[in-house]
Amino acid sequence: MVVAAAPSQKRLTMQVEDVAADTTAIRSLDWDRDRFDIEFGLQNGTTYNSFLIQSDKIALVDTSHEKFRQLYLDTLKAQINPQDIDYLIISHTEPDHSGLVRDVLELAPNATVVGAKVAIQFLENLVHKPFEKQIVKNGDTLDLGNGHIIEFVNAPNLHWPDTIFSYDQKTQVLFTCDAFGMHYCSEAPYDENLKPIEPDFRFYYECLMAPNARSVISAMKRMKKLGDIQTVATGHGPILRYHVSELTGRYWDWSNEKANAETCVAVFYISDYGYSDRLSQAIARGITKAGVAVEMMDLKSADPQDVHELVSRCAGIVIGTPPSSGNTAKATLDALGTLFAAIHDKQAFGVFECYGGDDEPIDPLVTKFRDLTLKPGFAPIRITDTPSQATYQLCEEAGTDMAQLLTRKDAIKKMKALDSDLDKALGRLSGGLYIITAKKGEISSGMLASWVSQASFKPLGLTIAVAKDRAIESLMQVGDSFVLNVLEEGNYQHLMKHFLKRFPPGADRFAGVNSQTANNGSPLLGDSLAYLECTVASRMECSDHWIVYSTVEDGRVSKPESLTAVHHRKVGNHY
Repeated sequence: MVVAAAPSQKRLTMQVEDVAADTTAIRSLDWDRDRFDIEFGLQNGTTYNSFLIQSDKIALVDTSHEKFRQLYLDTLKAQINPQDIDYLIISHTEPDHSGLVRDVLELAPNATVVGAKVAIQFLENLVHKPFEKQIVKNGDTLDLGNGHIIEFVNAPNLHWPDTIFSYDQKTQVLFTCDAFGMHYCSEAPYDENLKPIEPDFRFYYECLMAPNARSVISAMKRMKKLGDIQTVATGHGPILRYHVSELTGRYWDWSNEKANAETCVAVFYISDYGYSDRLSQAIARGITKAGVAVEMMDLKSADPQDVHELVSRCAGIVIGTPPSSGNTAKATLDALGTLFAAIHDKQAFGVFECYGGDDEPIDPLVTKFRDLTLKPGFAPIRITDTPSQATYQLCEEAGTDMAQLLTRKDAIKKMKALDSDLDKALGRLSGGLYIITAKKGEISSGMLASWVSQASFKPLGLTIAVAKDRAIESLMQVGDSFVLNVLEEGNYQHLMKHFLKRFPPGADRFAGVNSQTANNGSPLLGDSLAYLECTVASRMECSDHWIVYSTVEDGRVSKPESLTAVHHRKVGNHY
């Protein structure tokens, strides 16, 4: 059943769907949202899913985003009298799922809030009034009657430190909030048609879950101790019913691949302080793009022994500036003391400001690392205003720079290990020279490419191999637009030299370059021989590259008599 949208917000709608015995999904459909927490773009909107279990006792699992306040509360009231709610189960306290907790508790003052210890502590500061609470940990159960026994699973860092899963033993529904979800808005409540949701499912994993791959594995090991799972009730996107094994299996495979990386970086942040969690996620995503594993840890709630163990085995350390005063300051400063005691001199470091209004000065932290003879993985990230798209892109690129620094020696060793005859033979494959340019919002990027080939006539299409650690990769997701600029033989050296140089994180790739804006919004290089405006249709993953298939929408040749520049290599194990 689809409920009518509010007149002033025609693209915010509600949907109610029975998903199992006594279990109803209340889905808030946000059709037009094109950014989520700034970090990454959305092509297909998103949903915020809440669930109602009505047995002898009534439980509400999560709420919705505050932008849906009236729509959500009206829909909830149409299902039940909110005063009859016995339990409000909080999967985690990120605002898009807990934004209406205070409103629900006003309607259901006798409800008991159920959550992890950290979640309950956060909600006490959010609600600012007493409420009944029940702290749960892994293996605890809650009996709603008539066979609906809810078993809780600890799932910290997926993707907040207070995350829990809830499993209904009767219906075999697992409520997972962010895990196994995706930003995909559709009136289809389930994953029946896998093909259209696959790109969003993978992109969501890469942005939010890949930096926490070890935590994903730990949570999934706990999931295996539950009974059969028939349905995964996610917090975003379609509910998983038709492809549960396939999609959870992908999480398992992807996470094991990430976790088995030889090099690891520890990323420390402070939950609920400034923009620490979001900035750290962007840095972590940049690190994982370059094939380096990440383990994220909240300094506010970290156990000293865990901090020491993590720091001692990681090749790199990234820290967000903690607050300088208040209750959180003491906890984080104690954790920092443990961290510095575990450092060894072969590590790289990075520090970023959190823009929390009370940050510890960044320079003394940087000096401390340098005094311990650690090498900088990236320049200190100073945040002087509310983080923007460009800020998060800077953070992602900084993370990639650190990862590339840490793996440089290993990369050179692998290149030398390739059989010389094979290496030389592979190097005889030649290709044209192109500059790929793209822009999304306020972020733009460019890349020199030679692995380009026409791939289809109807529709006109081409493929480009893009290394996973390239900055432009984030702007070449399914649905994104870009321009393929064809370079001219005899007139390409200046452009090749410019786009081959190593740009610092956040740098403008087009400063000093003759360019204009194409119809699709991407930069068009004035010195190119020809250009093609393209839209990404699909992506195929290889070990270290994405093969991006795109349809060609428009194009033009500026010099019909000129030839395309050709790139001849001598070896095949690097560019």
